[in-house]
Amino acid sequence: MSRPLPLDGLTVVDLGQIYNGPYCSFMLAMAGARVIKIEAKGGEHLRKRSVVGGAALPFAMLNSNKSFATLNLKSERGRELLKTMVQRADVVVENFAPGAMDRLGLGYEELSRVNPKLVYGAGSGYGRSGPNRNYPAMDLTVQAMAGIMSVTGFPDRPPVKAGPALADFFGGTHLYAGIMTALFERERTGLGRLVEVAMQEAVYASLASNLGLHYGSGGQAPERTGNRHGGLAESPYNVYPTQDGHIAIICVGETHWKSLLKAMVREDLLSDPRYADLKSRVDHMDDIDALVSDFTARHSKQHLFDLLMRHRVPCAPVRKLDEVVNDVHMHERGALEWVDHPMYGRVCLMRSPLRFEGSEPLAIRPSGELGRDNREVYGQWLGLSDSQLQQLVDEEVI
Repeated sequence: MSRPLPLDGLTVVDLGQIYNGPYCSFMLAMAGARVIKIEAKGGEHLRKRSVVGGAALPFAMLNSNKSFATLNLKSERGRELLKTMVQRADVVVENFAPGAMDRLGLGYEELSRVNPKLVYGAGSGYGRSGPNRNYPAMDLTVQAMAGIMSVTGFPDRPPVKAGPALADFFGGTHLYAGIMTALFERERTGLGRLVEVAMQEAVYASLASNLGLHYGSGGQAPERTGNRHGGLAESPYNVYPTQDGHIAIICVGETHWKSLLKAMVREDLLSDPRYADLKSRVDHMDDIDALVSDFTARHSKQHLFDLLMRHRVPCAPVRKLDEVVNDVHMHERGALEWVDHPMYGRVCLMRSPLRFEGSEPLAIRPSGELGRDNREVYGQWLGLSDSQLQQLVDEEVI
């Protein structure tokens, strides 16, 4: 018999927008919480991108299994309704600029008076305090400010951003963790609290290898190492050419290095003093990369991957997005699923990467039209009558 998901019975009021807040609330929803997404009458910013071809997909990815309600928080009645929701909710998630909710009279201090058990999760670029708190924060700007761009790319070329929206999603993941930690505390104390996550702080730890190189070299080493190890402390560690693409190879320790040489039929190099240990290999990194590249370039990507897998060499083919979307492994595990979306057609949607043993993953309920669930939220949940709902519509509150 399947157990309920861990957050079954929990209610979340989701004021998130773009990636950061919505990813946090998506994980809450897929862990069993009831998530009510509140949007202004024009819709949140990510929804507005839907008019541009495939730009609709991110909204569909991040807003499965939520209810959709509109609410004008600039109206007095809209603010009253949000407070009524908060009285009945467990969590509020928002990633507006610091101070925006306070200016509406809906900040944590006010909402915690309405519901002292409320866990209020706030995501932002640089945090709610400090001299940079009011800097505009998008994933691109945070990547620049956090140092990610400075270490991404090749040393003889300008810095580039990481391809994925790392700052937004690292921030959203940490916000989920903070909310869950506060909910655990609430079970013991009965009190909620404010949880905040700054995107810049969420990504800092990922610079560990790069910071190690920076400090270890006295700031003299190049910041950007291309596809080599960020701390230039592993070799081989790179992306190597094949006949039809590229393959990533890393050898951590002597076992992997010996296995690679065996696959290359170059066990004669085991006695070469240039490659005797990790330090020696790092000192001769250019030679190592030339040696491995000469080998990999003689094989197709899949044949080489199969060969190295037989020898237990850590590697992976560099795959294109279409290959990832159709990954048999992820589909078999239920991490990805093709869905006929009512608004966007046939799309591949994800589930949460969190798995809870003994509980069946939720079936994907696709995101919906703006205000799709107004009647369910305001009528069934808050108990407003049809005439009251119509009045809210007439007054442009919902």
